[in-house]
Amino acid sequence: MAASGAHPARVDEVGTFEEYSRPLLDAVAAAPAGERLVLVGHSHGGLSLALAMERFPDKVAAAVFVAAAMPCVGKHMGVPTEEFMRRTAPEGLLMDCEMVAINNSQGSGVAINMGPSFLAHKYYQQSPAEDLALAKMLVRPGNQFVDDPVMKDESLLTNGNYGSVKKVYVIAMADSSSTEEMQRWMVEMSPGTDVEEIAGADHAVMSSKPSELRDILIKIANKYE
Repeated sequence: MAASGAHPARVDEVGTFEEYSRPLLDAVAAAPAGERLVLVGHSHGGLSLALAMERFPDKVAAAVFVAAAMPCVGKHMGVPTEEFMRRTAPEGLLMDCEMVAINNSQGSGVAINMGPSFLAHKYYQQSPAEDLALAKMLVRPGNQFVDDPVMKDESLLTNGNYGSVKKVYVIAMADSSSTEEMQRWMVEMSPGTDVEEIAGADHAVMSSKPSELRDILIKIANKYE
């Protein structure tokens, strides 16, 4: 089982979404012939899953999106991020997050720096206090790759590749960032996606409901082994 990163890349780490996704793409490419993987992505990492599914559909038995951005065939991969911003920014739901302009040798763009109040009330509100404290210590501006060519390519995700891989969406029922409504909207955009629900799970599902998430992943792995 391969796992994709949970949060956007640091603004000084990588210049393109392709580079950010490279560790996952390399891992899937290196899988032995005949072996099919169950990939798991959380949050922004769902977009890296989509890229791996499009590149290596025969190597992916199923892809699990855990409260993750899940794009759909026929639209560019930046749509989930754009929809999130459309729903949250006008209502002030981004709270004390800061948008950071990127302008370096690798190009320009926008990053988001999640504020401590946002983390406490939108991401980790059901998680143990120590996990929230650690998140506040480790937070840094994350590149959203909104202007990256890969993210803007409406023909990138195809029915024959990305659309052919089985998708399972794990809805975090207490996610106050993207919200249950936003998660169900992404499922509706990709008909045929299986749905699992975790009651009381905030956006940091692995912190708030680790046992429940573990059981779901084991069930999925056994189903598609």
